[in-house]
Amino acid sequence: MNTYISYLYLLSPLHTGGTSQEGNIVGIARESHSDLPYMSASGIRGKLRASTPENQRKSLWGNTLEDVQQRGDENLTQGSLWIGDSAILWFPVPSLSHGIVWVTSQFLLRRWLRLYNQFLSENQQLSLPAIGSCSLGRVKLYLKDAIFQPQQLNTWTEWRRYIPANNQITQTIDKVLVLSDADCQTLIQTSLWRQVRVNLGEGKVLADNAGFRYEEAIPPETLMYFLWGTTSTTNGTSETVCNDLKNIFSSQRNWQFGGQESLGRGLVELWNN
Repeated sequence: MNTYISYLYLLSPLHTGGTSQEGNIVGIARESHSDLPYMSASGIRGKLRASTPENQRKSLWGNTLEDVQQRGDENLTQGSLWIGDSAILWFPVPSLSHGIVWVTSQFLLRRWLRLYNQFLSENQQLSLPAIGSCSLGRVKLYLKDAIFQPQQLNTWTEWRRYIPANNQITQTIDKVLVLSDADCQTLIQTSLWRQVRVNLGEGKVLADNAGFRYEEAIPPETLMYFLWGTTSTTNGTSETVCNDLKNIFSSQRNWQFGGQESLGRGLVELWNN
């Protein structure tokens, strides 16, 4: 089974619907084991399927329940492609001293490296950087809700090798820091985008149950990635199938995921490894 990595660079806030709502905060989808935001494979797959030429949809993605009920197909069939969930790799955090600093953790890097290193030769393999590795060197760093003293940071000279290439947009990431898992999770939680909304009735007046609510989203400038590959149904045509999906990727530069298209939410730049 062939496996590939594709990347998403967020151009606008991304809201992926979750099941949690605490008080007046509308939550986003989170990984059950890490509680970190993510985008489900079904959301990515649905958008890619809709962007696939109609004559290729069944072969690449399989048929649908509607095909069985209304178009004469006997059974649901598996397509030639599978799509995985999208996870965070680098997350932007406001800094009072350095503008924006992109953070990650050893946990986030470790699970990316075990996939990414498969595409590298043995002498090019990337190792896991230490906690406190920072592209700025040993400086006093003020992040949102956190202050790091110079002795807590280490100069990291090879950090650019940990930023996916093949797209110039990643050059925006110019200051990076590796945090402990706990610190990274806390800063991600406190740096999520929160949009204030209020219920309106007819005529755009306040509804009877009007009240403020806050909708969470993953902020712009976040770098995410997802796995994809071919299923056993390809039967020797996996290279052709993979090229078909790569052509779909290149059919448009910017994509929209997660709904709220009319609000300009969920705009991303997508590219293959």
